[in-house]
Amino acid sequence: MVRVTPLLLVLSLALVASGLSPKKTPLFQCVLTGLWINDLGSNMTINALNGKGEFSGSYHTAVTATMNEIQVSPLQGAQHRTNQKKSQPTFGFTVNWSFSDSVTVFTGQCFVDKNGKEILKTMWLLRSRVDDIKDDWKA
Repeated sequence: MVRVTPLLLVLSLALVASGLSPKKTPLFQCVLTGLWINDLGSNMTINALNGKGEFSGSYHTAVTATMNEIQVSPLQGAQHRTNQKKSQPTFGFTVNWSFSDSVTVFTGQCFVDKNGKEILKTMWLLRSRVDDIKDDWKA
């Protein structure tokens, strides 16, 4: 019985010590710059951010409601400035469609999942041109 007690004491101290040690969670930084592809096959390229968090790029949609040929369209946006504590930034950008009389604004956040994969979650609003203010409802 005397030999078991020191072993149990050492084991319990090891368990307590491991519970007190700080858990290291990797800090992943979500970076907007690069090529992004959505579930429908649309893709966009975001160029490097400037010192103010502004960026430009291009958007090539895979879907459209017009009969026009789809073309790559320019985008302009801004990312909320981040620091080490805010590694999953919010952002917004506007796409001026080259092949239709419409503009879409996107707003979202860049996330990093537990496997380190970067994911953009966005909401968007499309505004189409109409000929008369009475038709504003369908814009």
